[in-house]
Amino acid sequence: MPFIPHTEEETREMLDAIGADSIDELFDEIPHNLRCGDLATLGPGLWEQEISQLMQEKARSDGQPLCFIGAGAYDHHVPAAVWQLATRGEFYTAYTPYQAEASQGTLQLLYEYQSMMTELMAMEVSNASLYDGASALAEAVLMAVRAHRKSKSRRILLPRSLHPHYRATVHTLVKNQGIELVELAYDGSTGQIDQNDLEKYRNEDFAALVIPQPNFFGVLEDTDWLTGWSHDNGMLAIGVVNPLLMSILAPPGTWAETGVDIACGDGQPLGAPLSSGGPYFGFMCCTQKLVRQMPGRIIGRTVDLDGKQGFALTLQAREQHIRRSKATSNICTNQGLMVTAATIHMSLMGADGLARVARKCHRNLNLLKEKLTALGEIEPLFSGPAFHETVLRLPLEAKRVLRTLAAHNVLGGYDLSRHYPELGDNALLVCATENRSAQDMDKYRLKMEQVLASRRQGACATMAKFD
Repeated sequence: MPFIPHTEEETREMLDAIGADSIDELFDEIPHNLRCGDLATLGPGLWEQEISQLMQEKARSDGQPLCFIGAGAYDHHVPAAVWQLATRGEFYTAYTPYQAEASQGTLQLLYEYQSMMTELMAMEVSNASLYDGASALAEAVLMAVRAHRKSKSRRILLPRSLHPHYRATVHTLVKNQGIELVELAYDGSTGQIDQNDLEKYRNEDFAALVIPQPNFFGVLEDTDWLTGWSHDNGMLAIGVVNPLLMSILAPPGTWAETGVDIACGDGQPLGAPLSSGGPYFGFMCCTQKLVRQMPGRIIGRTVDLDGKQGFALTLQAREQHIRRSKATSNICTNQGLMVTAATIHMSLMGADGLARVARKCHRNLNLLKEKLTALGEIEPLFSGPAFHETVLRLPLEAKRVLRTLAAHNVLGGYDLSRHYPELGDNALLVCATENRSAQDMDKYRLKMEQVLASRRQGACATMAKFD
């Protein structure tokens, strides 16, 4: 903590009150072989001002690299008002409304969040968030298996082009519940779900089909066809969407006219900055007929005996403190602070503001792709339309390129070889949000050009050596 108010005398009085000789005694249950020792390499203690100066110096030495990495965490502009308001004490500490009558402000905010999400997704119901996009999808899979009463199947069609972390999380959470995840291939030319591979499962019994929009490659899927196919084959449809993209494309509640049954994803693009991996929050919406199978909380608006507006938690019977083992997943903290920020962010931006940001992201991605492919040695890997990010094929190993770019303060993208070895070691996922200027992209292009030039020079030197 940044400020500890206790004097040495006060600390001594507290230790005497609990019968301890020193602060170290409070940790005596930790085995000695697990303790780090005396920290002899640390220098002498510093005053607050000196510590602040030292830490700022260390931070400056890290530099401020240009970020062209997406892969599920996006560098968007967040208006200053968002976190100025979200970190006020009224919101900052009241993250879990167990007692509705004591949390009217928080409950109203969550109600407004749900209203915005149902409008953005064109769905009937929204909960008050989950932990992140990956666990939200896992909950959607569990929900689909529970709710699909016309099917006894515990099988789910899961595209390989879905975010690999999402696939891993879903596997972790459902593997011990007898649920089988059947992987769908992607088309090597378009990057979309391979419709021929999907057709192999026509008329088979599956609980649901998962439809990403966009997929991990940034490629847009034919969501109308996929949603219609799933319903024609007796499956529920689960949409995994980028919420920002839904401000300019058809939302999941309108796909194939009937819409998906469940929509989920990560709310990070809605006011959560890049912050060393989180915290973020997951969102989930569904149709009215599935609402009693939805995990998490739902906030309702009502009036009291005096006719005054009030907000309350609804459908409490599904929570574990009442139904116990028969309950859906009990999402307690509901990432309330992130939802608070997202609600403020959407309120400030409005529908037009979100749409403008999404369009600028799309323009910047196309501009970045044009600049890099103009070098002549880099080419797009997939032909399908893309949003936020796209896959490029480099003339050399992506890992080496990224390492060199990072040394020049450019975070050049995401190496796909770890999760998609079939693409080779030179497939690079690059992203450009509205925060990247034309000058930023010119710098990236210049550094990439220098990397490629050094490769050519190295090859020429090698040939000269053998000549």
